Amino acid sequence: MYEATNDSKKVKLSVAPMMEWTDRHCRAFHRQLSKNALLYTEMVTTGAVIHGDREHLLGFSDIEHPIACQLGGSDPKEMAEAARIVEGFGYDEVNINVGCPSDRVQSGRFGACLMQEPELVAACVAAMKTAVDIPVTVKCRIGVDDQDPEEALDRMADAVFAAQADALWVHARKAWLQGLSPKENRDIPPLDYDRVLRLKQRLPEKFIGLNGGLQSLDQAEPYLEHLDGLMFGRAAYHTPEILGEVDRRLYGGTAPDVSPWDAVKGHMSYLEDQLGKGVKLAHMTRHMLGLFHGRPGARSWRRILTVEAIRPGAGLEVVKKALSAVSPSNFEADAAE
Repeated sequence: MYEATNDSKKVKLSVAPMMEWTDRHCRAFHRQLSKNALLYTEMVTTGAVIHGDREHLLGFSDIEHPIACQLGGSDPKEMAEAARIVEGFGYDEVNINVGCPSDRVQSGRFGACLMQEPELVAACVAAMKTAVDIPVTVKCRIGVDDQDPEEALDRMADAVFAAQADALWVHARKAWLQGLSPKENRDIPPLDYDRVLRLKQRLPEKFIGLNGGLQSLDQAEPYLEHLDGLMFGRAAYHTPEILGEVDRRLYGGTAPDVSPWDAVKGHMSYLEDQLGKGVKLAHMTRHMLGLFHGRPGARSWRRILTVEAIRPGAGLEVVKKALSAVSPSNFEADAAE
């Protein structure tokens, strides 16, 4: 996945791990738009993986491949055990969270606070590499609090690559562990893409991926001239239509871009299957609200899914009604098939 080749399966774009957003239903939906983008789970802690309901935490559908699991933790032995469990579930990659700035992760000694302990992160990487055969990667910030980003990011990168990490995804902002909320930490610290570019210049043979503030493929794609991968977060979630261009533009696909209507049509069988298993429609359609962003009827699409999907017994008829609000002719053609 992370070899420096032109293989069409090489990672070029991923959708970032986002708490309460990138659950299995979100990933299944995103997969309708891109067959190649690497999809990440929400962060799960090592304690939950080792001692909790693993099927609930780690279960996913085969259609979600390629898929990576992000772990939160800092004990090398526990990280290795959790990585073995993740691999056993069939994940294509396991990733270490060194970027989340919330109070919860700080108190648990994982997330962004680990930017201050690169040797500990490296010990986790080494233990995990011994335990599993799938790629072990790290997602970090450029620094925290008063750290110098030049020194902090270099130390982290050197440590984890010495431990044989397969890739480093860099959110190109500092995190402030005191004084800013997790939400503010996603917006207020300034982006510094040049810092990530300098890291790649220094480590040309290593996989360095860029995360943070990327809004469109037009904006982001030029960075692939210098970096190895792009990681979209909120833009992919709020305006998922951009994922429909990924296979053609980044992976050399010859098929037409996936339209929002095609994505919904392709997703119907998944929705039907999950409804049959007792999953509430709203738990799945909440991830689809931004699909028609900027198109005529988008407000009606969101309103119908938001209001009607929560009703008891809501089924596919709600999605078809919402779809008719953005494209009556397309809906009628689907119904006739």
